[in-house]
Amino acid sequence: MRVTVVGAGLAGCEAAWQLVKAGLSVSLVEMKPKKYTPAHHYQGFAELVCSNSLKAFRLGTAGGMLKEEMRLFGSLILEVAEQNAVPAGGALAVDRYAFSDEITRRIRKHPLIEVEEREVTAIPDGPVIIATGPLTSDSLADAVFDFVGEKRLHFYDAAAPIITKESISMERAFFAARYGRGGADYINCPMNEEEYERFYQALVSGETALLHSFDKRDFYEGCMPIEVMAKRGKDSIRFGPLRPIGLRHPETGERFYAALQLRREDAQGSLYNLVGFQTNLKFQEQKRIFSMIPGLENAEFVRYGVMHRNTFLDSPHLLDERFCLKKEPRIYFAGQMTGVEGYMESAASGILAGFHLSRECLKRPPLVTTPFSMMGALCQYISDPQRENFQPMGANMGLIPPPETPIRNKQERYEALARRGITALQRQLEEGR
Repeated sequence: MRVTVVGAGLAGCEAAWQLVKAGLSVSLVEMKPKKYTPAHHYQGFAELVCSNSLKAFRLGTAGGMLKEEMRLFGSLILEVAEQNAVPAGGALAVDRYAFSDEITRRIRKHPLIEVEEREVTAIPDGPVIIATGPLTSDSLADAVFDFVGEKRLHFYDAAAPIITKESISMERAFFAARYGRGGADYINCPMNEEEYERFYQALVSGETALLHSFDKRDFYEGCMPIEVMAKRGKDSIRFGPLRPIGLRHPETGERFYAALQLRREDAQGSLYNLVGFQTNLKFQEQKRIFSMIPGLENAEFVRYGVMHRNTFLDSPHLLDERFCLKKEPRIYFAGQMTGVEGYMESAASGILAGFHLSRECLKRPPLVTTPFSMMGALCQYISDPQRENFQPMGANMGLIPPPETPIRNKQERYEALARRGITALQRQLEEGR
């Protein structure tokens, strides 16, 4: 049997990988390089369009728990990410181009995967997983929403700028990680109160780019443009991306009023992104305003921040816990268009969609993922028909049922929840084979 997977992003690649692991043939359809979305620029699969960070590694975090669960399924994305990791303290960050290249190589060389380079404008026949992401082309998006009979939901997303390492002035900037976690992997640009005040005033008065064709801006909290966040109050970004908490100068021990962190983009350490600085400022304004930050006076921008609209389904009314379309069981969805938010969450949804559809194709009984796991909790979140005002959600410990015995210490509680969930999922997968 042949299954069609539409979209070779994180979710689509994971879905295809799960299907071929089960012995099914896959037609993976990707419109790049013949056509690109406004946010995509690289021809490789699994392109990371915003940050190059895949979040925390530690087991006592939602991100760490999710990664360990994905490992149980033999995640392709996680394996390649670890092979192409760059230093990022306690987080998993990757050289985005080396990562994409290796994913592309593995997918293209697999004997059960046939890659088709074309745009899909209608829902394909037969078993299919649609994993075209939040920037699904207008023609396919229209076809999907006409088919499901639901109104389109959307929010705006933004990406942060990237600069060259050699253009950063290290006379003021320094290497360190907050609270000393991991190595001194971040470049920190500190500000005193006067410098912060000048930067803040320039930021909130900066000129933003127009978003053509759309007249309403529904910003997603996880990728809030820095200038929008700043307008909530003078201290809003100082307690957000510019928080100085946990940072001291490694030589003098000095504390700071505010501090920007820069995270490595590539294995060579030649490129760095401005962490938390997603923006919709005009390009010339980004250059002018961000160069006011100490250490970035001569910053060379290799990519400016951009903003785009993300589209997602009203999943609680359309999908079940397997990411299957209720009204048409041959159709599955995966990725951020289902309402999971984040790179690894998107990849995890692709794993689950591929896993569940493979069981359906092979006439195996359905297996609903345990809610004690992070993957199962995300499944429940996107499929709960009682949920009103549905908005995208990333992995977080608030989705997991509390421990049977209360644990006051938060770190110990989170670690206990993670161990419980991973053990339950592992047992479930072993019993369901």
